[in-house]
Amino acid sequence: MPDSDRSRLPGPAVSPWRRTIRYWVARLAAAAITRSYLRFRLEGRELLPPGPAIYCFNHLSWVDPFALMAVLPYRPRLWFFGPKEEDMGMGGRNRLMFWTGTAIPYKPGKNDLLDATRRVGAVLASGSVVAIAGEGRIHVRETELLPISEGAAYFALRSGVPLVPIAINGTSWLRFGGHVRVRVGEPIPIAGRPTREAVAEATALLTAALGVLIADAPEVATPGRVGRWMTERFNDWPEGSRDDARAVSEAAGLPYSKTVDPSG
Repeated sequence: MPDSDRSRLPGPAVSPWRRTIRYWVARLAAAAITRSYLRFRLEGRELLPPGPAIYCFNHLSWVDPFALMAVLPYRPRLWFFGPKEEDMGMGGRNRLMFWTGTAIPYKPGKNDLLDATRRVGAVLASGSVVAIAGEGRIHVRETELLPISEGAAYFALRSGVPLVPIAINGTSWLRFGGHVRVRVGEPIPIAGRPTREAVAEATALLTAALGVLIADAPEVATPGRVGRWMTERFNDWPEGSRDDARAVSEAAGLPYSKTVDPSG
């Protein structure tokens, strides 16, 4: 990769070998810590493209990115789009993510879309993959799927890389020894320019694919005090709490939004 392209990569301005060391440290630590508490199963590994791609996953809790770091192949290098933060230097979690060089930050309050798009393009050009939590927030139910943003489809179309649906189940509650399933779906063919119509079509296909992947997921029983603390310690509920989020869902009669029929 040319030096000019390397300089466009997100994260700290350090040499490539330092970036590589930090990446491996982050991946190995994530795998060791999460596997000491949870049991993982990866289905459909053979469907993962060998090169650059956009991975879009559903989002049940704060541990989801670490679950992907624990089970996905170490190559291509894995990056995460987000978090949506104005300043990655604020807060211990943000500083850690910045140090590891695995995050592509997005500043929603500063009209950062163009720069974010360039950063994603640079990461894909380096031969890496970008994982995006398509729903943009966590939610309560294992089989729930909130509206998928068009960002994943747009980035895939703009860079001409495959769009891969990935379902994570078993993380809505974290109990010691709990089983987490990560299921990879068939890559969605991407071709043409990122027009409004093409982005909408790819997003609809992605939504349907994720709906199929999570359809048979069992709900996770509420764990004991330690498990509840582990789950909620870093969860960020837009409504304020899990109970409030559940109340909003139940009051609407549907899980936040109209459920998408995977069969079309």
